[in-house]
Amino acid sequence: MSTYIHIMRDSLPLSVTHEVRDRCLCLHVQRAARALARRFDEALRPLNLTQGQYSLLVSLNRPEPPRISDVAYLLAMDRTTLTANLKPLQKRGLLSVTKDPEDKRSRRLSLTEDGLDLLTQAVPIWRKTHDDVDKVLARPSPEALKEDLISLAFKF
Repeated sequence: MSTYIHIMRDSLPLSVTHEVRDRCLCLHVQRAARALARRFDEALRPLNLTQGQYSLLVSLNRPEPPRISDVAYLLAMDRTTLTANLKPLQKRGLLSVTKDPEDKRSRRLSLTEDGLDLLTQAVPIWRKTHDDVDKVLARPSPEALKEDLISLAFKF
C-alpha cells in the first residue's frame, strides 16, 4: 500500500497553478511546438527524417554554403547542439562539412546530391502537412501568428 503526503501552502494556492495553466505563453508555445513537431515527424517518417532534420537541411539550400554559426543563428541553436544534429545527416551522406576557404577556423555546410534528392521528396510532404496545420490556425491568420513568433524569437 502506498501513501503520499501532499502539502499546499496558503501562499501558493491552486489558483496560481490554474493561472499559469491558463495564461503562461511559454507553456502554450512549448505544448504547441511539441504537437507540431509530432505531426511533422509523423509525416516525414517515411523518409526517415524528423522535422528538425528537415529544417536543418532546408536551411542549407542556398546559393553559397553557409557557415555553421549562420545556421545555428537561423535555427536558434547553439553551435554544440547544431554540430551534434549534423553528424547523423552527414553520416547518411545528406550534407558535407568543409573548411571555409576564407577562414580556416570556420566550417561551411553543403547539401549533397542525396540531400537535395531527399529534400525534393520531402517538400511536398511538408507542404501538405503545413496546409493541414494552417487550416487549424485560421484565426485570425496563420501569417499573423508566424510574424508574432518570429518577433518573439529574435527580440529576446
